[in-house]
Amino acid sequence: MAEISSLTIDSRSGFCSPNSTFYSKRTPFPLPSNHSLDITTFISSYPHHGETAFIDATTGHHLSFADLWRAVDSVSTCLSDLGIRKGNVVLIISPNSIFFPIVCLSVMHLGAIITTSNPINTSREIAIQMADSKPVLVFTTSQVVLKLAGSSLPIVLLDDERLTTEATSQVKIVTTINEMMKGTTGQIPVRDRVYQDEAASLLYSSGTTGASKGVISSHRNLISLMQFFPYLTFPGEGEQTHICTVPMFHIYGFGAFAIGKLTTGSKVVILSKFDMNEMLSAIEKYRVTCLPLVPPILLTLVKEADRIRKKYDLSSLQSIVCGGAPLGKDLIDRFLEKFPTVEIRQGYALTESTGFGASMHRAEECGKYGSVGLLSPNLEAKIIDPGTGTALNVNQRGELRIRGPSVMKGYLNNAEATAATVDSEGWLKTGDLCYIDDDGYVYVVDRLKELIKYKGFQVPPAELEALLLSHPQILDAAVIPILDEEVGQYPMAYVVAAYKRIRKVEFVSSIPKSPSGKILRRELMRLAISRI
Repeated sequence: MAEISSLTIDSRSGFCSPNSTFYSKRTPFPLPSNHSLDITTFISSYPHHGETAFIDATTGHHLSFADLWRAVDSVSTCLSDLGIRKGNVVLIISPNSIFFPIVCLSVMHLGAIITTSNPINTSREIAIQMADSKPVLVFTTSQVVLKLAGSSLPIVLLDDERLTTEATSQVKIVTTINEMMKGTTGQIPVRDRVYQDEAASLLYSSGTTGASKGVISSHRNLISLMQFFPYLTFPGEGEQTHICTVPMFHIYGFGAFAIGKLTTGSKVVILSKFDMNEMLSAIEKYRVTCLPLVPPILLTLVKEADRIRKKYDLSSLQSIVCGGAPLGKDLIDRFLEKFPTVEIRQGYALTESTGFGASMHRAEECGKYGSVGLLSPNLEAKIIDPGTGTALNVNQRGELRIRGPSVMKGYLNNAEATAATVDSEGWLKTGDLCYIDDDGYVYVVDRLKELIKYKGFQVPPAELEALLLSHPQILDAAVIPILDEEVGQYPMAYVVAAYKRIRKVEFVSSIPKSPSGKILRRELMRLAISRI
């Protein structure tokens, strides 16, 4: 921040008028000065007093921190013996599991690049991603392996289930993760010097616009994220147990739970796939304190709160971390009414920002309903008018752009998309319509590309959805634009409700009523019939 020391930064909002930039109000932290440092070495040397790293929610299998690092030593050595070197891409296609972190850490320790894919992807989708990323080795499960039929790539199985003759004849299985973990520890794998600015991960994202693209994150990007996690613990919370409900192939699950919580010494309970009842049972069984969610799951908790509280003991739960879409104030209020002892912390991040963005750290920050928190440490932000490109002030809506050490290296094999997303000064165009208030809190209004243009006015679908969801009989809702010659676009809502539901809506200037105020339904019926 030395270069702006002569400029005026508002201590309340973080806004600097001379350059129209918002600066994070959080205490900045320096990146490691050792440029030759891989993310795995950095995490393994982070001081904490944690004992259990991961717990399999289904089997109860515990993996201690000591076990984890022994496994990483063995697997990275085996990978080296298989010829994996710096710059090679290794693909993992798997549901969440205890093995997922081991694979990621082992690959990145060698300076190789970990890339992930959704295990429910089709063979065609996987083949497209493989053609783009060009992996030299695949980690997958027996349930997914047939999707790789015909591929000549060596495969490591993440389970010991016996494969059918058909499967073994169509793929090249070289070993299993359990066999790799039995390898002799203490050996030093053959590895090249790895630098912070070199590629570490390749996660696929739809990006700020368009088709899925490979996001290249460096070791430095990931180190920036890892240094941030110890800041997220509330004072007085004590030892934390998190449950991973989000997929580890996504930046949320990968950054926060496959590797992120390792810097805090927290326990992570892993669900192989999301199931509401399994999640609630695991919270009760393992005394989970922190639950990550996306808004639709939070809505379900609200709608089914009475049943849930009767069946499950959720008294250990201290906080919920919600991201992925804006939360309306009404939904937050309804949740807190049902679960008054649980804090809701909202956050904001992108794959392109390596899981960095904004978040809530302290109890008082959670009171900023509708906000996603304060800018993360070391981040700068601008709010840009989408029409003019002008940088805007406090409380003005525009596209959020961010800059900092967590912004990606770029998109794989797509220089054009990279240049369109990160400008020459390093500003990442998020594609999100946002504003930052007088206290420096970030509010995400909607995706810029999803705004409905009604008679020239910008209508955010998320605001209308939040209004619809405030009705107790509406289970879920989505709003989309419909093309119209007169107004350009008008909002259309899809609503999930009980059987007593409105099936058609028409807007009129007034409702016909008698002098006493009674609705004249017959007149409305005649009007409706005349429109058929």
